Amino acid sequence: MESRLTVSSSPHIRSTETTQKIMRDVTIALLPAAAFGVYNFGLRALTILVLSIVSAMAAEALSQKIRKVPITVDDFSAVVTGLLLGMNLPVSVPLWLPIVGSAFAIIIVKQAFGGLGHNFMNPALAARAMLVASWPVEMTTWTAVKADAVTNATTLGILKEGLNVPVPSITDALLGTIGGSIGETSALLLLLGGLYLIYRGIISIRIPGLYIGTVAILTLIITGFDVQTTILHVLAGGLILGAFFMATDYASSPITAKGQVIYAIGMGVITVVIRMYGGYPEGVSYSILLMNVVAPLIDKYTKPRVFGGAK
Repeated sequence: MESRLTVSSSPHIRSTETTQKIMRDVTIALLPAAAFGVYNFGLRALTILVLSIVSAMAAEALSQKIRKVPITVDDFSAVVTGLLLGMNLPVSVPLWLPIVGSAFAIIIVKQAFGGLGHNFMNPALAARAMLVASWPVEMTTWTAVKADAVTNATTLGILKEGLNVPVPSITDALLGTIGGSIGETSALLLLLGGLYLIYRGIISIRIPGLYIGTVAILTLIITGFDVQTTILHVLAGGLILGAFFMATDYASSPITAKGQVIYAIGMGVITVVIRMYGGYPEGVSYSILLMNVVAPLIDKYTKPRVFGGAK
């Protein structure tokens, strides 16, 4: 008689998803915005992206070889880290800078803590923060999209400093014809990439939706219900890129649904505080990194009680 009951050890729910498939989908979702960045800023942008990705892959292989663990460059996680870092850089940075940044992201932030899944903060954002602290001039020199001239202010910088220059329109911010980092200019393409990840089941709308919503609501209140300024704060800068592609990092974000709500709202509050009251016009990177650090604590106090267990 055929056995119809199989007894085995947990886990009993299995998935066909692999790290490679997930990271490949993230790469696909990022490519339209990255390609638009190359279209906007030229071949130098492509050079920076390629250098960042290749350096991340080389650092991954080298560090894993030194640690004598299996080399997993083909899982696309290093590609995603390198691509995200490159998209967060101005096109005017020296060509050695993405190499240094990728090496720091992979070797120090990722592999030194045990590799994929063990990093306590997003490697690309940690590398970006390190580069801003070490080379602030290079990391805050912005190139205009429609000309070869160099401008000293992004859209958020213009809004914060009240500079006597034209403020980009909402349409420009949505389409991406504004200055900024290579991959953060086109809010529309980043939104499409984020929706693709949601459709594929890679991320949920909870973290990016609450993060962006918190920034929008607080900005609207602080600006005296200035709708145009609020929309520009949402579309310009790194909010869309950060919310969909970096705040949702599996290893550095909370696991529980309640924890993700706290995490997302916390990032929104910190972002607005830095943007409105801090000395820096952008707060996305630091808000995500700060909440990455407290994510384990959030999980500790929001995890559900085990069924049948003691309080």
